[in-house]
Amino acid sequence: MIPAEFDYVRATSVEQAIDFLRTGGGETRLLAGGHSLIPLMKLRLARPKRLVDIRGIARLDTIERNNGTLSIGPNVTHHTLSSSTIVRQLAPLLGEAAAHIGDVQVRNAGTLGGSLAHADPGADPPAAALALGAVLQVRGPAGTRAIAAQDFFLGVLTTALAPDEMLVRVDIPVPSGRIGSAYFKFDNPASHYALVGVAAWFQLGADGTIASARVGVTGVAPSPFRAVQTEAALLGQLPTGPIVAAAAAHVVDGHADEINGDLHASSEYRAHVAQVLTRRALETARARADAA
Repeated sequence: MIPAEFDYVRATSVEQAIDFLRTGGGETRLLAGGHSLIPLMKLRLARPKRLVDIRGIARLDTIERNNGTLSIGPNVTHHTLSSSTIVRQLAPLLGEAAAHIGDVQVRNAGTLGGSLAHADPGADPPAAALALGAVLQVRGPAGTRAIAAQDFFLGVLTTALAPDEMLVRVDIPVPSGRIGSAYFKFDNPASHYALVGVAAWFQLGADGTIASARVGVTGVAPSPFRAVQTEAALLGQLPTGPIVAAAAAHVVDGHADEINGDLHASSEYRAHVAQVLTRRALETARARADAA
């Protein structure tokens, strides 16, 4: 299908892009890679009256380490994330999730910021952002504010971004010590969106027990979520097989009444796959922490 008619403008600065959003009456959308927005426009599920191209704004495509934080611009592509040396060193989980996205064309054009702001229920980056404890820096007419990843995703294609705000940076904390992480995904073979995706991250203490743990889940519910019951079951424990399996059994606790069910997978099947992938992700994370 052909999208509805729209105006197209290019922003040369973050301030100009925000001004376009402010004056757009809620009917202006930002365009970076376009691989999330354009398909919706072709189906007439999104009908913005104006698109603001932000690809030409300087320094929105950088990856930098600032002391204990890895800062990533929203225009960084999925391919760049999956191939970046500094990402592999400091936040390998993000690069691993990015490598699972779509196909080569999508990974070379699609962006981290676009995927997070679009908030598709089956997207891969939100799970990694949740597991990594990412903080999203957003800017609007009133200035910049920080939103924790766990507070950012509110529902299907819905985030905490106001209509006149844009995502300008993704900050990922980089703790020291023995860290393990992994991303496992069961995807739709046509779209490669996750029917279920699980990102696991934990930090081991000096005695080998789990000092900190985060598990991000995508594809299962209307929005990605932290599996807080699984995380609680891991804290203070040695990551043995039985402990990991018992913790994985709690991955959908608190979300049982909202698990997605459709022609691709029933809600019961998704819940089962989520448990299996959580166990596998945690076991792989443990092996990687042991090898660190």
